[in-house]
Amino acid sequence: MRWNMLVLASCLAATGCVGNSMSERQDDNIESSLQYDTVPCDQLLAQRNGLAQQYNLPTTAKPTFSNPAMGFGPFTPDVRSKAQRDTDKATGEIDAMNRSIDRRNCGKPDKQKKFSLPG
Repeated sequence: MRWNMLVLASCLAATGCVGNSMSERQDDNIESSLQYDTVPCDQLLAQRNGLAQQYNLPTTAKPTFSNPAMGFGPFTPDVRSKAQRDTDKATGEIDAMNRSIDRRNCGKPDKQKKFSLPG
């Protein structure tokens, strides 16, 4: 009976971490870049630069992930401050914007076509 109670208590403790774990919340910071493909290039560049400036991040920011010990990621509670969570979310948005910018070649001047005589 004691063994069953111990297992039940540990299961309840583990389920209490679901939704608030470090690895789960860090995964939420990754965004799809497809949502930015409909935004005009100049507006997207301005939006990315403004977000980077607001959070004092470089325009080349990429999300980072913690390295929990030996598979305890889903059970490690997220103890980051709200400011750090907001900065990490902004990093994910900047990265998604950068992927859209790179894919569409925004901000790069068009290659000049050289005119030459045939022959």
